[in-house]
Amino acid sequence: MYVYFCDQCLNSQPYITTSHLNNKEVEYLKDRLDLSELPGEGGYYKETYRSDKMIILPSETDGERSISTSIYYLLDGTQFSAFHRLMSDEIWHFYTGSSVTLYIISKMEILSEVKLGSNIEKGEHFQVQVRAGSWFAATVNNKSSYALLGCTVSPGFDYLDFELGDRKKLIEMYPQHRSTIERLTRSASK
Repeated sequence: MYVYFCDQCLNSQPYITTSHLNNKEVEYLKDRLDLSELPGEGGYYKETYRSDKMIILPSETDGERSISTSIYYLLDGTQFSAFHRLMSDEIWHFYTGSSVTLYIISKMEILSEVKLGSNIEKGEHFQVQVRAGSWFAATVNNKSSYALLGCTVSPGFDYLDFELGDRKKLIEMYPQHRSTIERLTRSASK
């Protein structure tokens, strides 16, 4: 399978193969999109937009935030996005590569598995919304491929609003989801 890009999107490469992981393709995307490693959570990212317009948040949070931010986000098939949560809504966008499964634990303690990808006949979605305060993680469905995604956060992303999941605490909170939490956390935080 080939995914075609317009010349304006990635200039020199007309398509990217997604049927198997090709380190050259992943390295190409990391280089062309100027992606950096995302410590803790996993994968690679690049902030592509931060609104100049600001919003003042309620007193339980810290001050002003941009109205919206967005990033490119890349996972290769050997990586996962570890459980984390934000105090803002986040919309995930599918661009190319393998589909991804988002694992979302809602405030009601329900674990949902939502497919992000281009095959709508198989129940995949081009966009998936994660509500503020939900714990979520992601995996690439084809382990020999990769996924190039986008994430839009509103109010805009700030590390003050980010919490990386602590394996032990999450298992205590959601023992019914233990196996998923163990698989999609790095280790117990100190």
